[in-house]
Amino acid sequence: MASVLITGANKGLGLETARQLVLAGHTVWLGSRDLSLGQAAASSIGARPVQLDVTSDSSVATAAEAVGSLDVLVNNAGIAPEWTDEGVVGAGEVTADLMRETFEVNLFGMVRVLHAFLPLLERSAAPVVVNVSSRLASLATAAAGSGYPGVAYPVSKAAVNMVTVQYAKAFPAMRINAVEPGFTATDLNQRTGRQTVEQGAEIIVRMAQVGPDGPTGGYFDAQGTLPW
Repeated sequence: MASVLITGANKGLGLETARQLVLAGHTVWLGSRDLSLGQAAASSIGARPVQLDVTSDSSVATAAEAVGSLDVLVNNAGIAPEWTDEGVVGAGEVTADLMRETFEVNLFGMVRVLHAFLPLLERSAAPVVVNVSSRLASLATAAAGSGYPGVAYPVSKAAVNMVTVQYAKAFPAMRINAVEPGFTATDLNQRTGRQTVEQGAEIIVRMAQVGPDGPTGGYFDAQGTLPW
């Protein structure tokens, strides 16, 4: 069975993904910025807690030392500060500060974790990386009129998709893919999502277990391949 690390996993999709992978027999490291919350969540599902703040070089480096060996990395940590109680911050109100805050976690945090854990993944016999993206990242979907008024979140996830493609080309021995879990009811969207975390985690769990012969450099939801 595989050794798996999931970032941002003390609640929501991350926690459900961890739960399902533990049930599948894998050793799961549950990464969380707040160690006490991570410890409680990990204890509830039989995972291993590790403190991991994706915005901190030292936290990520310490986490890599603690994990020691890794087969599967799930980059799940993400934020959407443009989703407020009053609605979504539209293009006319988006600021550079809002964009920077969003990118710090959704893109730079993901790259920081990838960079730190690449040496561990390269020692695995069948390394896998799953980057949690969004359907809102699809340029084709946006151009056709997705109806979503926000800017920062979809732009950050579109960047996640490009990183996925570029890393997949750079590391052909790894299975590196982006996934769209669907509009899932979590704290990220004030629980306005239309599906459960069990449903949303399905594609993440599936792609975390693709193995050496699975696809790479792709963008998937539960039904199949998505348009870039």
